[in-house]
Amino acid sequence: MSLTAEQEDLRDAVRGVLASAGSSAGSSAGGSGAAWRRLCREVGVAGLAIPGRYGGAGAGPAETGVVMEELGRDLTPCPMLGSAVLAAQALLATGDDAACGRLLPAIADGSATAALAWTTRAGRWDSSEVACVARPVGGGGWELSGEAHYVLDGDTADVLLVAARGPAGVALFEVDPVQEGAGRTAAVAMDATRRLAVVRLTRARGHRIGGDATLALGYARDRACLALAAEQAGAARRALDLTVGYALTRVQFGRVIGSFQALQHRLADLHVLVEAALSLSRAAASAAAPASASALASASGSGDEPALGLRAAAAKVYCSEAAMRTAAEMIQLHGAIGITWEHPAHRYLKRAHGAMYLFGRPAQHAAAIAASLIDR
Repeated sequence: MSLTAEQEDLRDAVRGVLASAGSSAGSSAGGSGAAWRRLCREVGVAGLAIPGRYGGAGAGPAETGVVMEELGRDLTPCPMLGSAVLAAQALLATGDDAACGRLLPAIADGSATAALAWTTRAGRWDSSEVACVARPVGGGGWELSGEAHYVLDGDTADVLLVAARGPAGVALFEVDPVQEGAGRTAAVAMDATRRLAVVRLTRARGHRIGGDATLALGYARDRACLALAAEQAGAARRALDLTVGYALTRVQFGRVIGSFQALQHRLADLHVLVEAALSLSRAAASAAAPASASALASASGSGDEPALGLRAAAAKVYCSEAAMRTAAEMIQLHGAIGITWEHPAHRYLKRAHGAMYLFGRPAQHAAAIAASLIDR
């Protein structure tokens, strides 16, 4: 599935900023500040999927996917996925205009980043399985306790949103991340370019946002899966390009290794896999509406919410497989140099492995797809 002219311009703008900012697959999660600030200031990536009334561009998942493909291409460490997609979409889906009006403008212009503390150590990202509990206290406030894992950019976020179970069910809460009772610890992850944290709350004070958040969390997860699938497809495409380039220059036995038919077949298979991943990712994102009032109605149980979940699940499953297979073949086809620290091959494999388990394992999403087919 090809991009529109406007989407190509967006892709070129993002790629140009990343190139001039020196963002590369060798960057660590702590070295992305300059590139992220320029992406927000010059391209406005943080506000792409945020409605115009909250300071964003009002674009849809397709445009977000274009940006995520480019970020995945260079394994750029930045808070796009955790702040501009996951946390922002969860906040929008609550339907709390006051909270959205207060928090989203800063998220949209990149002056503040947000993190969503949600899942347990098991990492299921199930809206009925949250890590924290909340109890009401005097004055209309709440106290929250629990330990949330895999919090994207959780140790540096300015805005902390916490999914917690209260007396009336699961709800979303705004928690001051620097207050007493709120602890944030950076997690040591296999993928050094993805900033994850553990958030520990001990009777931390918070303010409830909106009503029951069960459907809102599912909506945000599905949007995040679409964005992650685009990132995985972009990373797979770049890994394949680097591998093809190497095969066309590496000489063994007096011949360029790309001339060996066995390698040509393997690279051709990878090409089909990657192109299919890109097409599926873009098609799933294009079918999802922008974050408008009609689109957000799906978070209330109407509209296209079931179809959104199935498309997101399919994209997540297929793109996870594409990224893992391409990264693994990248290392093998590069030979000895592919396992050295200086070469980026191992970083693509680590990103593929980590992304596979983010927002739910592929088997979990495949089971959801199978259940929907059986129910029919």
